[in-house]
Amino acid sequence: MIYTGVLTKMQTEFLEPIQYYLVFENDFIHMNQLLNKTLKIKLIGHQCLSCRLDKTIYRQGFCKSCFFDKPLAGEWIMRPELSTAHLGKEDRDLEYEKQVQLQPHIVYLANSSNVKVGVTRKTQVPTRWIDQGAHEAIEIVEVPNRYLAGITEVALKDHVADKTNWRKMLKNDIEDVDLKEWRQNLQQFIPDDVKDYFIENNSETHLKFPVEQYPIKPTSLNIKKQIEYSGKLVGIKGQYLIFKDNTVFNVRANEGLVVEINV
Repeated sequence: MIYTGVLTKMQTEFLEPIQYYLVFENDFIHMNQLLNKTLKIKLIGHQCLSCRLDKTIYRQGFCKSCFFDKPLAGEWIMRPELSTAHLGKEDRDLEYEKQVQLQPHIVYLANSSNVKVGVTRKTQVPTRWIDQGAHEAIEIVEVPNRYLAGITEVALKDHVADKTNWRKMLKNDIEDVDLKEWRQNLQQFIPDDVKDYFIENNSETHLKFPVEQYPIKPTSLNIKKQIEYSGKLVGIKGQYLIFKDNTVFNVRANEGLVVEINV
């Protein structure tokens, strides 16, 4: 069976284990059903996720002009503390920015390779944790806009990591920790404007990924250079496909590439 389409991050279902779907314009693949099967991936082109033109992908699935022009790639996406919609100030498109920024956001702790702090819209829980390959996570605060979540994350980054070590996460080199204890210890560092939004009594969320074999020394597949790759799929974690030969492929990092997948 051959599937052809533009890569976007895999859609997920919060089940045990997590269910993964690669969605193309006219088709989709239930990736869990491909475990222990050989996949051939071939790069055949590019398609910007915004303008949809066949242009070289610059970052986050966008061509260079769209990355610097479109509101979907504003700097506040990666740095929530730069959000200004709550002040009525436009970055690139105020209506879009109000729609995304002026809704409930969660600051959370997730344990993937280590305990890290992060920000997501409330509607993206637990999707965000799945995408990061976290095996456990807990909410710290729920705030009414992205700016407040951003300044909370900035304040907590001095006391807990804000990045995931992808190699450690994929090797499943993890340890269980008491996220409730972490949350209590970090409470004192929450900004004054956010203290009233602290979440006191919720429990941890645990996630199980469909992995039959973890890589010993994960090697990232650069399909832009290699063009073609063939391997036996043995796991999916975060947004990574894990193959038997220790090759791993980050689907999200390759958004906007047009590929042919032969099963």
